[in-house]
Amino acid sequence: MAIVCIILGMVLMSLFTVLINSPHKEIIYTDQAPKPIGPYSQGVAVNDYEYTSGQIGIDPQTGALADTLEDQTHQVMKNLKAILAVSGLGFDDVINTHIYLTNISDFSTVNEIYSRYMGNATPSRSTVGVASLSKGAFVEIEMIAKKS
Repeated sequence: MAIVCIILGMVLMSLFTVLINSPHKEIIYTDQAPKPIGPYSQGVAVNDYEYTSGQIGIDPQTGALADTLEDQTHQVMKNLKAILAVSGLGFDDVINTHIYLTNISDFSTVNEIYSRYMGNATPSRSTVGVASLSKGAFVEIEMIAKKS
């Protein structure tokens, strides 16, 4: 009987360990950011991390892409803020950012607007020039954030 209890205990502990160590994945959605235009999510939370999909300057209420680089960048940051907020996160929680620009000479303009939203947050970041972006956007930004 003791051996059966020991074996049963070991099996239960193994199952418990697997359940605890399994990643918890949650799909993030808010109507305060544009609906996905393909088979992807606005963001995905896995354990203590949230990964946003790249956001372009689409107004979630109208579905329209902003006209100027400046307006697109502001809208991108508003969209990202809304997606992060679903998990109780903000720009201070961002640990990595990727920025894509169709004209790399727009770097300083985008950087200045990005800096206003990010405040004192200084995540690691990559900025790259690309040939084109979805819907003819000038800028796309994605983020990774970590819950404290």
